[in-house]
Amino acid sequence: MAIASWQDLCLDAVDDQALGRFYAQVLGLEYQQRGTDVYLTGPTEGHRIWINRVPEPHTVKNRVHLDVHCASVAELEALGARTLEVFPRWTVMADPEGNELCAFVRDEPPPYRLYELVIDTVDSPALAAWWAEVLGARSGRDGEDDWVDQVPGMPFDGLCFDNVAEGKTVKNRVHWDVKADPQALVAAGATIVRERGADIGWTVMADPEGNEFCAFTD
Repeated sequence: MAIASWQDLCLDAVDDQALGRFYAQVLGLEYQQRGTDVYLTGPTEGHRIWINRVPEPHTVKNRVHLDVHCASVAELEALGARTLEVFPRWTVMADPEGNELCAFVRDEPPPYRLYELVIDTVDSPALAAWWAEVLGARSGRDGEDDWVDQVPGMPFDGLCFDNVAEGKTVKNRVHWDVKADPQALVAAGATIVRERGADIGWTVMADPEGNEFCAFTD
């Protein structure tokens, strides 16, 4: 039984407006700005992506990155991305701030172009199983990768977990928000990084491998 439900996605940016406009075009979403808040919207609340301004630039390979559908690598380069490495089925690219993303070229890309989120882990079967149980979803294995799909309210294919040798060293620049009771998540194996208080209306948490996510109770 799920103890959390998908809410939305968050991306850190030094220049939130510029990166927000970039991803609005890449993903087929609408750019929005309300006061100091920059965010992207789509057909449902689950499509929302918050672009959070932070002072720290990208310095190390992202442990969470986006896989996107596209018509061509050239269209992403025209928007400001650059190619890092080419593989047979995808191309590893960097957004204007250096965050990695993978481009999957399609003959007919869908209107919403976020394909999946990819998470680096040291134990992909265990972390995939943990998130599947938390979200009431399905997990499985494909070759060397583990995945979670059929997540209620998630508007893209799912989460893909890749085994890597190196551990987490800095705060993730990509994270997601869920609706959940923080204490239920703690009982399941998460930890609290920052309590909800007068300055924030949510609880900052970490999964068993230290990946940050935020829990909202209302």
